[in-house]
Amino acid sequence: MESDTTRRDVRLLPKAHLHLHFTGSMRTGTLLELADKYGVHLPEALSSGEPPRLRATDERGWFRFQRLYDIARSCLRSPEDIRRLVLEAAEEEVRDGSGWLEIQVDPTSYAPRLGGLIPAIEIILDAVETASRDTGVGIRVLIAANRMKHPLDARTLARLAVRYVDRGVVGFGLSNDERRGLARDFDRAFHIAREGGLFAAPHGGELTGPASVRDCLDDLRAKRVGHGIRAAESPALLRRLAQEGVTCEVCPASNVALGVYEKPADVPLRVLWDAGVPMALSADDPLLFGSRLAAQYAFAREHHGFTDEELAELARQSVRASVAPDAVRERLLAGIDGWLTA
Repeated sequence: MESDTTRRDVRLLPKAHLHLHFTGSMRTGTLLELADKYGVHLPEALSSGEPPRLRATDERGWFRFQRLYDIARSCLRSPEDIRRLVLEAAEEEVRDGSGWLEIQVDPTSYAPRLGGLIPAIEIILDAVETASRDTGVGIRVLIAANRMKHPLDARTLARLAVRYVDRGVVGFGLSNDERRGLARDFDRAFHIAREGGLFAAPHGGELTGPASVRDCLDDLRAKRVGHGIRAAESPALLRRLAQEGVTCEVCPASNVALGVYEKPADVPLRVLWDAGVPMALSADDPLLFGSRLAAQYAFAREHHGFTDEELAELARQSVRASVAPDAVRERLLAGIDGWLTA
């Protein structure tokens, strides 16, 4: 057992961050400043400076979570706001030891205030390019469709995402309440995305069980699964994920905050680990859940007894599951080895 004095600082462990939502990456202080600037009334859940108490395991709870997210998003109204959010998100990645970020965004949500869908995408991609250059963090974009909307909207978004492959769009996702809509309804959108060179990373296995993860694999040909934690309920599915090398973007603090699991010890990180399922620990929505990337590694250490060697392997898994260029991968993997020998 490692003592507190021999444990290495998880903020210094090089890693990749593969599941971070756009508005959810915002600093609380930035939200407060933008809300004041635009005269947006924030409910106490967003203005108190403390993570809101959430429970999204029923329709009412998810609606409240989504409402808070929508209010926060309404404070992003100009290209300057977008640039600030992305730069600050990148700065937080640096502080947490992340050398690579794949940030997820549904540009249709920002289009009304940014002049339309195409301007919104281009403003976001410009901000990503600038923040990456200024901070040294490699950043790419995963465009996500909303499963609460019509599948035809997802097809339009997939075609548009493909147009920006050369500008830093690398993947296509599917977010929002996985209890609504069937994954197969969006299979055509994902086909368009894959044919255009984007990998598939839909949400599954968070609010619903193993069947939603299987649907991501069977219907959407997922390379990664957003969350995927409830695959732990099916030994057969765990074997499949391990055999096919599909990475689950596990967000443990988010799982507890949303009531998927009652307490940190209940999150089945060890079940996935012992089954050989690749994991990329991620923060999901730090604005609402109160913790960023390094805290997820601390979570695995404190609540599940992960040793430094195991944490290093989790970091390697995040890097391997990323689409970072070979040179970046090699640098991060070498840094992980160095963290262990320091």
